[in-house]
Amino acid sequence: MPKTLPLRYRRSPSVVSYWTDEGFVFQNFATGLRSGGDPLAVEILGFFDDWRSVDDLYRHLGRFDRPLLTKVVEALEKRSLLERFNRPRRIEKAMESWASWNPAGGFFHFSTKDVPYVEPEEAEEHLLEKAQGVPMPPAIKRYPLAVRRPLPEPRLEGEFPQVLLARRTWRQFAEQPLDVAALATLLGLTFRIQRWMPLPGLWPGKKKIGKVPLKTSPSGGARHPLEAYVLATRVKGLPRGLYHYAPDSHSLETLKTTATPRQIADYVPAQWWYSRASALIVISAVFPRTEWRYDFPRAYRAVLLEAGHFSQTFLLVATWLGLAPF
Repeated sequence: MPKTLPLRYRRSPSVVSYWTDEGFVFQNFATGLRSGGDPLAVEILGFFDDWRSVDDLYRHLGRFDRPLLTKVVEALEKRSLLERFNRPRRIEKAMESWASWNPAGGFFHFSTKDVPYVEPEEAEEHLLEKAQGVPMPPAIKRYPLAVRRPLPEPRLEGEFPQVLLARRTWRQFAEQPLDVAALATLLGLTFRIQRWMPLPGLWPGKKKIGKVPLKTSPSGGARHPLEAYVLATRVKGLPRGLYHYAPDSHSLETLKTTATPRQIADYVPAQWWYSRASALIVISAVFPRTEWRYDFPRAYRAVLLEAGHFSQTFLLVATWLGLAPF
């Protein structure tokens, strides 16, 4: 019979450590799992900087019983602090594209993306209680000693200022469906590639002239990492379903042929009234597009800023079309 190779382990590349009120901890920011950072765990994680077996660890830490070391290694692997070579590495592989952004980018992304949701009434009660001990910060910043110079009133004539002034967040929606023509205008003026800008030298070989897309909202380095998806529940002229918007061809790619108000409610938890919307636009990001050019973790913030740029463009276009955006 062929010889069975011993199980090999390696420290996950997504492990960080920090102090909490409960003590020192290790956390895999890609999985969210964490474990207490006792001295033995620290030494074991330090040893597994490459693929090694428990036998290798025992030879390194002979002062401990082998069953104890095996138990600790299995516990660290269960908490995803150690990887096992014959286990799927889907999350770890996905994080490899963030190599130059980690651990700062990945830790922030995964540590802040999930929060507990509560009903609006409960949240309001919490704020009222909080305000008794911690007053709400003032909405206006003042420099009392600075000389104040009044400015002329802004120009308000024309359609553009009126659209800006009319923008509001809506939580009530009409019963009639959204027309596909309005949806097309909304997507086209927000996410469509308006033109391509040539950039010499980006591609080697015969194709020496590269190009980057330009849209109605700015993007750092014209990387445009954002993608738009449409969950259409009541769109006249468009079957129910989940679609990906192709910004180069101004078309929708069908991903699923089902869409329900419950799905909208699941995407926007604790805000049930949005289930009445005719469509939900979901923005995601292809982070490697930005990370390819800006290989430092600060660039992660640019993607968040760009989501804000595109959201505001979306809201203004929807207001101009007479829709109720949120």
